[in-house]
Amino acid sequence: MASAPVSTSSELVLHINGEKYALTADHRTTLLDALRERLDLTGTKKGCDHGQCGACTVLVDRRRALSCLTLAVAAEGADITTVEGLADGDRLHPVQQAFLDLDGYQCGYCTPGQICSAVAVLEEHAAGWPSAVTADPRPEAGPPPLGPEEIRERMSGNLCRCGAYVAIVDAVARAAEESVR
Repeated sequence: MASAPVSTSSELVLHINGEKYALTADHRTTLLDALRERLDLTGTKKGCDHGQCGACTVLVDRRRALSCLTLAVAAEGADITTVEGLADGDRLHPVQQAFLDLDGYQCGYCTPGQICSAVAVLEEHAAGWPSAVTADPRPEAGPPPLGPEEIRERMSGNLCRCGAYVAIVDAVARAAEESVR
């Protein structure tokens, strides 16, 4: 008895930057490829395509995700934010503004992933999540000071081939200061 052919694609509705996008995608389509190739949201960059560089970092339900390793079908129903969705109209997100003001980029290729990651870093820090360098990880200790060592550790999954790390750390620190005001 012959079995019915199995479909290799699905109808999806992705919630991206406050908008709904309907598309048909192969089950193997990554979120990165759906964003860039199918939905023309090209802010998210394809770097290594192996989850090693962080250029493709987006926020999925407000948490960092490597879109090159996330299948589009797995992201259905989640709230996805790309670098295009961080600004409030013409007003840049504080992290975006800090990167611009402090030259937290050189060639700019990694910048969208760096910015999305930094937004999540600030939320994780504010929620009291420790990092590998946090001196006292106990919840009752509260968030550690967000100094350069903490920022470097928390941003370590995002690589910059140009070496703009000093300015990136400064930009994240500035955005952290702005969010406290």
